[in-house]
Amino acid sequence: MLQPYNNSDEDIVKDLVIYWTNRAQGYSQTNQEELATQKRTIWQKLILTHAPKKDKLRILDVGTGPGFLAITLALAGHDVTAVDVTEAMLVQAQNNATQYGVKVNFVLSDVQCLPFEDNSFDLIVLRNVTWNLNNPTLAYQEWFRVLNSGGRLLNFDANWYLFLFDKHRYFQYKQDRRNTANQDIDDHYAQTDTQEMERIARLLPLSQEIRPQWDINTLLSIGYKKVCIDTDISKNVWDKIEQINYHSTPMFMIRAEKE
Repeated sequence: MLQPYNNSDEDIVKDLVIYWTNRAQGYSQTNQEELATQKRTIWQKLILTHAPKKDKLRILDVGTGPGFLAITLALAGHDVTAVDVTEAMLVQAQNNATQYGVKVNFVLSDVQCLPFEDNSFDLIVLRNVTWNLNNPTLAYQEWFRVLNSGGRLLNFDANWYLFLFDKHRYFQYKQDRRNTANQDIDDHYAQTDTQEMERIARLLPLSQEIRPQWDINTLLSIGYKKVCIDTDISKNVWDKIEQINYHSTPMFMIRAEKE
């Protein structure tokens, strides 16, 4: 059963929108760099390898940000809709899509309450989104609703802020920061408002969960079938700089099907 929001949920969403609005331009620059390199090909091949086998997929990109996944999949000839709760991100995404000459249906929406009919999409993709959510169980239920029978969900994420609640992981996180300095590479955390993001992360439920174990249990309880994971997909999709920055927090991939 879908769960209603409460006032604290609304406050967290507002704080997240403000935070990502402030980061929209810088994050878009990162996406533009990815689109211009072999990363686009790597991600396109990875996703389509795990997607349902159709010539033209109806794809939903959840929490699209500046549009990297949406544009990458539209360039492969698929019918892509992309949603985000932050308008500034969608402005950047539309500009990026225009630059690459692809059509994407960009929609301003809370990703936990989608304006789409049941069984609308063959494939749902998202990257670094679920950890941001104030009600991830509700989100997984909603994505299940709009996913077509036989459709698949591909979720790429990590235990990004578990170090705030785990002393051992905190030491590993600090070692990552030292490693970037010792190897004279950009520290990606230094490029963000770390204090504000950590404040928000402390309020988000998944910051304290061990993932993807939590996701597997939740997905199965909702009704997804054939849930598969790769606990370190980052070795395939991250470059050397990212691997040094996030060594203690590898990205995982979850693939779940709806019968």
